[in-house]
Amino acid sequence: MPITIAKTGDIVRIIRITGDDSIRTHLAELGFAVGAEVKVVKAVKGNLILQVHGTRLALDQSMASRLLVEF
Repeated sequence: MPITIAKTGDIVRIIRITGDDSIRTHLAELGFAVGAEVKVVKAVKGNLILQVHGTRLALDQSMASRLLVEF
């Protein structure tokens, strides 16, 4: 499921990242890699503030929807 479905406080693991190479590279540079554990700090209308590797980052709905996760 895309991470945009997760709720505030959920901790999920990335299982797949969709999109072209440049999008996947950009997300990887931010710390979003397959297997990474991510906490949803805040979720508002699909836009998310996420914590990955101790850093908080904001992603809009279009970028966040590229992260497919499992609980």
